[in-house]
Amino acid sequence: MATRQQRQLIETIAANGKVDSDELVALRKAFTVDGEITRDEADLLVELFKRIERRSPAFEQFFYQAVKGHLLTDGKIDAEEAAWLRRLLLADGVIDDRERKFLHDLKGEAKEVSPEFQVLFDECLKSRSEAQAAGGRR
Repeated sequence: MATRQQRQLIETIAANGKVDSDELVALRKAFTVDGEITRDEADLLVELFKRIERRSPAFEQFFYQAVKGHLLTDGKIDAEEAAWLRRLLLADGVIDDRERKFLHDLKGEAKEVSPEFQVLFDECLKSRSEAQAAGGRR
């Protein structure tokens, strides 16, 4: 369960529209105290990620690492987690290269993935192949 302090930190950072280095340090402390990110905490980080206009590479790395830590707590990605991940990745209707790399990392590190995750993974790879075949880049 996310704490009031975590929620306040997210609101403060989101108000800036960017994550500076001090705020990134604060995020790392606030969201990895016990090494596991809960769903509520992951949802808070997703909210922040969506609200940040200028995402630094360091913030993106922190975000994807935190989400991966949340999803792989038990080493598996089940159907419900795949649905949550689908909503996260397809919120803007586009899968970019960073998101594809994230999916590859998840699949490579998971001990087991559900059929629903595999469908998501295949769809995301297919969308890139189709875009390249059409001469576009995503």
